[in-house]
Parts: sequence; C-alpha cells; structure tokens
Amino acid sequence: MNTGLFSTSCFCVLITFISYWGGVSLKKHFRFALFNPLLAAIVFSLVLITLLKITPSDYQTGNETLHFFLTPATICLAIPLYEQISLLRNNLTALLIGIVSGVITNLVLIFLLASAFHLSRTEFITILPKSVTTAIGLSLSEELGGIVSITVLVIAITGVLGSMIGESICRIFHITEPLAQGIGIGTASHVIGTSKALELNPAAGAASSLSISLAGIITVLFSSFTVSLY
Repeated sequence: MNTGLFSTSCFCVLITFISYWGGVSLKKHFRFALFNPLLAAIVFSLVLITLLKITPSDYQTGNETLHFFLTPATICLAIPLYEQISLLRNNLTALLIGIVSGVITNLVLIFLLASAFHLSRTEFITILPKSVTTAIGLSLSEELGGIVSITVLVIAITGVLGSMIGESICRIFHITEPLAQGIGIGTASHVIGTSKALELNPAAGAASSLSISLAGIITVLFSSFTVSLY
C-alpha cells in the first residue's frame, strides 16, 4: 500500500470537508443567497490548495474517494420520490408535460444563444448538457465531441445559480405550487438545485428529483438532433 498516496488523499478530502463546512457556516451566519455553500466551498478550496501549493490535478486525484460516492449519493434522491409517490402519480401527466417543456426550452435557448454569439460546434456541444446531472452531462459531452472539462464547470455553475436564485424566481413569478417549483428547479439546475427544492418543500424536492432523471434521459434523446441542426 502506498502510504504517501493514502495520506495525500486523506489530506485532500479533509480540505474538501473543511471548505464545505466553511460554506455551510457562512450561509447560516449571513443567510444570503450569494453565500451558497457549494460556491463558497469552491472558493475556499481554491484558496487552500493555492496556499498549500497543491496542484489541481493532485487535488482531483486525492478526492477520488469522494467521486466514488457521488453516484450513490445521487441515488439517495430517490427517497423523496418514494415518500411522495402517491402525489407524483396523481399528477404524472402535468409533471411529464412540465419536464419535457423545460428540456425543450433549455435546448432551444442554448441553440439560439450559441448562434447569436457565433460559437463553434464544439463549444455549442460543450454547453449543451448544462442542465443535466454531471454523470449524464459528461458522457453526453464526450460522446458528441465537446470539451469535457468545461462541461463540468458549466454544469456546476448552472446548479449553483439555480440553487441561489431558484426560490427568488418562483417568488417573482408567483409560482407557489410545490410541484411546479420542483419541476422548474430540477429541470433547470439538476442535483444542486434539487437540494434547494428539498429545503422549500418535500413535494418540491420529490418533483425535482423526478425531473433530474427524466430531464437527463430526454436531453440525451434530443441532443443529437439539436446538434445536427447547428
């Protein structure tokens, strides 16, 4: 066993935990949307690894243990689905229409913005999966020929923004129905947004969890066609 590698991994994981704890503490203290725990954790991590002279590649390698648990953690979002299954079943048609509409709107907007800013085909593909969960987005970007490392960043930014402003947007447009809130937040900002939806209401969290999986599948089905038009 390589004890040096093991100690480096533990140290990097410790940095991640400390950074996220700092982000959560900051949010609890100030209670302001801008102080999103994940966004603050990213900033804290960057500061720490810079001060400690740890390269990004070493930091990423050291956190492979956390990456391993990413999928099981995402699967845990099925729990709200199970708890609200009756409500979701009774509103299934409306939920499906909302999710499909959200995905199509997202793809069309990305297409129009990419065209307006004269992005290359590779750049367009790179940002196309911005609103789906990381596992699906990375695979889709790689398969279609996007820049995977930038796709990761775009997905993270989208999720953080959704978590930060999702509640405010619902308030501005008077969206008070929990299922509608969940569909909007989950379809637009995947897992990170869903964590916010769970804070708003259990029904919103369940709808958002459903949106993650269905939006990912629908995005995969429509992406090839969308890319062929660009």
